[in-house]
Amino acid sequence: MAAWINARYPETLPTHIRKLVGLDGVPNQVFDTLVMGRGTYEPALDVPATSPYSHLRQYVVSSTLTIDDPTVRVETGDPVELVRRLKAEDTGLDIYLCGGGKPAASLLPEIDEIILKSYPVVAGAGIPMFSRRFQPTLFTPARRESFDNGAQVTWLTRG
Repeated sequence: MAAWINARYPETLPTHIRKLVGLDGVPNQVFDTLVMGRGTYEPALDVPATSPYSHLRQYVVSSTLTIDDPTVRVETGDPVELVRRLKAEDTGLDIYLCGGGKPAASLLPEIDEIILKSYPVVAGAGIPMFSRRFQPTLFTPARRESFDNGAQVTWLTRG
C-alpha cells in the first residue's frame, strides 16, 4: 500500500519522509493545501520540523499554539470559515485535512470527499475519525480498490 500512496498521493507524506523514500521534488498531484489540528502538528516538532509539509501551504487550527515559522499559518478563528476561504481561492488542487478527529468533526460540513484506507487487522483503540459531536452525514461510496493483503481504499463522496 505504501508504494500505491507514494505514487498517487505523494504530497500526503511529510517532507522529511518524502526525502527518505525518493519523492523529494516530486510535484503535488492532488493537494496543494493542508489543514491540520494542533494534535497532528505538534509531533512534527519532535522530528524536529516546524514546517512538516513544506511542499504544501500549511494551516494549523489552534486557539493556543504559536508557531515561529512563516510557512505555517495558525488559524485561531472558525476552521469552517478558513476552509470556505481556501476553497474560494481555487488554486487548481484540493485541500488535504491531515489527521485529527476534532478538526474533522468541526469541518464535516465542508468535507466533499473522504479517502478511507482500511486494513483487515484489529489493532485496538485509536483516534476516532470524527470526534466531539455526532452529526450523521451521508457519503456515497464512489470507488474502491483492493490490495492483495486485504487492505482497501474507498472513496466516499458527499451525497
